[in-house]
Amino acid sequence: MPHPMHDDIEQTLFTEEQVRQRVKELGVEIAHDYEGREPHLVTIVKGSMPFLADLMRAIDIPLTLDVIGISSYSGTQSSGEVRLTKDLDDSIEGRHVLVVEDIIDTGLTLSYVLRNLRQRAPASVKVVTFLDKPSGRADAALVNADYVGFTIPDAFVIGYGLDWNQRYRNLPYVGILKRDVYAGPL
Repeated sequence: MPHPMHDDIEQTLFTEEQVRQRVKELGVEIAHDYEGREPHLVTIVKGSMPFLADLMRAIDIPLTLDVIGISSYSGTQSSGEVRLTKDLDDSIEGRHVLVVEDIIDTGLTLSYVLRNLRQRAPASVKVVTFLDKPSGRADAALVNADYVGFTIPDAFVIGYGLDWNQRYRNLPYVGILKRDVYAGPL
């Protein structure tokens, strides 16, 4: 019997099978584009961890991995203040960096990360995001992904790593959270 947390979902945007298929396609595309080069995947913890795990298994060429910690959210709202909570373990100088993101919403976090990484003299920096929410960005030119899993509407999405107050990350699909769950009574 499904856990009651599934009852908090207003609508499923992408099923587990759709997620699996799209991540596989991204992996094939990235492996093709990086053939002969060894991509260095840099992921922003925590939300992107499920995407990263599946994506790196779908990239059938040698790669390396590191994580960076960034904080900018409190509950459902971006605080607007981005700060580094965990730095990279290894130098990225001269490496082909592929930033792995769970979702691009306002673009503030990713913009901060890209500025930070580009100062470290990598050979290249590209971005792969599982979800892109262009309506969340006031300035569409702020950041763009080189690889996008799915483009989504302006909705509060959870699952497959995305959370609300650290919950729902473990859902194998992506859903829209019911408004009364995160907003309370109107």
